[in-house]
Amino acid sequence: MKRLTAAALALLILGLLSSRAYGAEATLPVSARAAVVLEADSGQTLWEKNADEPMLIASTTKIMTALVVLERCADLDAQVTVDPAWTGIEGSSMYLTPGQTLSVRDLLYGLMLASGNDAAVALACVTAGSVEAFAALMNDKAAVLGCVNTHFANANGLDDPEHYASARDLALITREALRYDMFRQIVSTPARTVGENTYVNHNRLLRECEGVFGVKTGYTMAAGRTLVSCCERNGLTLICVTLSDPDDWDDHEALYAWAYGAYARDDVLAGVTWTVPVIGGVTDTVSVTAGEALSVVHRGDEQITVQYKLPSFVYAAVEAGGAAGQAVAYIGGVEAGRAELVYAQDVAQAQPEEPTFWEQVQELFD
Repeated sequence: MKRLTAAALALLILGLLSSRAYGAEATLPVSARAAVVLEADSGQTLWEKNADEPMLIASTTKIMTALVVLERCADLDAQVTVDPAWTGIEGSSMYLTPGQTLSVRDLLYGLMLASGNDAAVALACVTAGSVEAFAALMNDKAAVLGCVNTHFANANGLDDPEHYASARDLALITREALRYDMFRQIVSTPARTVGENTYVNHNRLLRECEGVFGVKTGYTMAAGRTLVSCCERNGLTLICVTLSDPDDWDDHEALYAWAYGAYARDDVLAGVTWTVPVIGGVTDTVSVTAGEALSVVHRGDEQITVQYKLPSFVYAAVEAGGAAGQAVAYIGGVEAGRAELVYAQDVAQAQPEEPTFWEQVQELFD
């Protein structure tokens, strides 16, 4: 275990260089007109191509539809009776019939697995009263997430000049949706039976690409092939978005192969402790450790600098777990994460020693 004194260094340099293969972004053979690879936990962009261009997104729209429903629906088992106006919607369908009764949960499975445009309309009307009102909620949520190149006009992704998003914005929306366990469960389900119908997940990456557990396919003649996927390997979760991509399956596999070869997550404070001098304690120093992991996603050729701030000394008594300071990690001068530092042990206040007999006699004469 490494141990550093508080006064010894102002910077802790961790040269985390690895032998992982590194592929130059400019040479990646991606067919998509726009694409992005995002690290899910931090939101860090690992690779991008025209990532901020507003584009038609087809049924990947339904990621936001599901997110708004999950955010606003307290009871997914609430029963819904299908209105005739929700049926017969053009495009892909879960084949709702007028008067049919099913749960919000069932509609969500029909939305994401069968890519049901009718399910999208039903969920919009159940949640907000109308498709127009629901689209307003979608736009409000997009604004909260910082999606600056996105505007929704419907809940299912049918082509509309006022309905678009960028690859980066779709990744941000997906990142937020992944916070819901139910969303993860739905998009990773291979098949689901609702009533007499069985809906099969269209995302073949679930079967063909290691670690992929979602998320959504899409296609219209105008939008072309759109695909959002999510993959987890070695403790690193990545989101990949491609828009207008005739070779999306292969592109996603290639992007994951590159990203997991080039990037890794490391806890830059693992095994590191500091010591701070203690005044008036039963010991002269107290150990300081990280109160939480400081995980940084980095490329193999990048150097991580960790700067920390600790007091020059502390007065006893000291309580284990108490706040001691903070560590901040930087990559190329840009902050990549921070963590609290805490005292690792109790240090009691020292009690004054009783004077000896002769010391008491000396004090008396003095």
